Amino acid sequence: MSPLLEQVLNEIDQLGLEERRLVMVHLTEQMQGEVTGKKKRKLSEFKGMMKSPLFGEDAQEWVSRTRHEGDTHREDLLRGDV
Repeated sequence: MSPLLEQVLNEIDQLGLEERRLVMVHLTEQMQGEVTGKKKRKLSEFKGMMKSPLFGEDAQEWVSRTRHEGDTHREDLLRGDV
């Protein structure tokens, strides 16, 4: 074991439970990125990826509309109209 790793592990041993959990989360995220070859992406990278009909529509109206459309579609399926 390298001296640096030994020092890091000793430092981790001195942390509280929540801080050690944060160390685990950090290491897990880093390792997943290395295994999958994907890094964690920032939300700002997704800007402009949504289809244009969503823009300008109130979020609650969109949710209500899509739920209604889904309900109607399911009812049609159950009746055999589709």
